[in-house]
Amino acid sequence: MTLLELSARVLGVVGVMLVVASLVFVGPRRLRETRTEIRNRLRETGPVAAVLAGVLAMNSFIRDMSTNLSQLVGVRVTSTIHAIEGAFVGQVQTFAAPILTTYFSNVYVYGYAFLMIFPLVAYLAMDDQRPMRELTIAYILNYGIGLICYLAFIAYGPRNFMPDVVEPLLYTHWPRSQLLTSEINRNTNVFPSLHTSLSATVALMAYRTRDAYPYWLPVAVFAAGSVAVSTMYLGIHWGTDVVAGLLLAAFSVVAAIRIRQFGDRHDDIVRDRVGKLTDRLR
Repeated sequence: MTLLELSARVLGVVGVMLVVASLVFVGPRRLRETRTEIRNRLRETGPVAAVLAGVLAMNSFIRDMSTNLSQLVGVRVTSTIHAIEGAFVGQVQTFAAPILTTYFSNVYVYGYAFLMIFPLVAYLAMDDQRPMRELTIAYILNYGIGLICYLAFIAYGPRNFMPDVVEPLLYTHWPRSQLLTSEINRNTNVFPSLHTSLSATVALMAYRTRDAYPYWLPVAVFAAGSVAVSTMYLGIHWGTDVVAGLLLAAFSVVAAIRIRQFGDRHDDIVRDRVGKLTDRLR
């Protein structure tokens, strides 16, 4: 299976998951309303979405040179992390079983991609676009801070640092997945775990929007927890990376709310001044 074929497979599976989740959690009525209001909603969230697209593009560009750059400016912290937690990830893998390996491998690849995309669909379908802006800003903060950390800290995952203790279960179970993960990950990009931080961000936003989507909350929390555990079970991240990812998620959501509130106040001030100026010109 080539990279293109694997990517198509992931897109197909995640696409089906998105359709099913949209029908179950968002509902046909909201989806129909979104079709008629899509332009207004995109206009409202467009500027923030454009910034996110720029951050993702920059992240993709810098990732190709980040390894060499981090070797020049980064601090080596793998030994420190190992001193903090020892063989904790190895202990997690003592519970390894074929059914768990299959589950966590699928969660890490398919579940994570679905978890990142579906909230964008769900929040775009809401009349109130504040959650959409908050989620988008939180994504920007996660990626931006994560990229800075990957440049500042050189940390190898447990499967690379202690291969005699931790197995690369994802790649032994599903060798072809390395074609995909190698395009978006580097061996030194482990602190913090962005899989964890972004998934936890989705869970926190699901709690914040539980009145609009009450049934999505338990699914988001369970899925986010599964993603966090999968990163350790598969030997990709340390427990320290996961804890740092949870802290990054909490910071990103709180900061995103404050930034959105500041932006709303600024917009109100601008509209008020424009209104007063218009009245004077009449």
